[in-house]
Amino acid sequence: MDNSLTSRLHRFAAARVSPEEQFGLHLSVGVLVLLLAMAGFARIAGAVVAGAPITQLDVELANWLHAHANDSPVLRHFLMGITHLHSTPGMLTLTALAAWWFHRRGARHWIPTLLAAVPGGMVLNVLMKHTFERARPHFDEPLLTLSTYSFPSGHALAATVFYGLLACYLARHAHGWGRRAGIVLLACLMVALVAGSRLYLGAHYLSDVLAAMAEGCAWLSICVTGVATLRRRQAARARGGAANLNEET
Repeated sequence: MDNSLTSRLHRFAAARVSPEEQFGLHLSVGVLVLLLAMAGFARIAGAVVAGAPITQLDVELANWLHAHANDSPVLRHFLMGITHLHSTPGMLTLTALAAWWFHRRGARHWIPTLLAAVPGGMVLNVLMKHTFERARPHFDEPLLTLSTYSFPSGHALAATVFYGLLACYLARHAHGWGRRAGIVLLACLMVALVAGSRLYLGAHYLSDVLAAMAEGCAWLSICVTGVATLRRRQAARARGGAANLNEET
């Protein structure tokens, strides 16, 4: 009995870390990322709702950045361009271009993941904003005038899922760990740039963008892992059907 149970547990554990299994390594990594990201989001959200010390840091950092926002007109205009590029119209345009690129590369199965991750994530973020209803930073002379809620940041969420998805695809096809690390680092820098633009322009607090990054990682893990698992199941069923047909003939 003990040997049988041990054997089953060993097979189960081996299947969870196998790159080839339907519910293998990709699912294990996806679930781990999901749990960590959800825990991070929950912790930040709980701190914001409870008025924890991070909210004081939010205000102090927002005021300091606003006080220095006009020190460099070049930097201000650059970050304004970054923030507009990653607005809703900008992200939908980038998503359409990415879908066309996937199509041209023969990676059409990535298009459903892209559409679920980016537009779907943006819709999810709107729901989150209306759940928490946090007001945006307030200044007498704001650089941006916005009437929507602040938490979590929609720009940071969209950047996280978009560049995260591209990094997943490119790293999967890159040769060598050095190139893969470079791809992931570049994606992280792009997300940080978008998040930084929102802080610099006074559109969000620090906790807004941190929570959005965690939210984006969680949503991206659901989309990438879910579609990958579905494709593996379909492939396994197709192989099973072909095997049965061969046996019958």
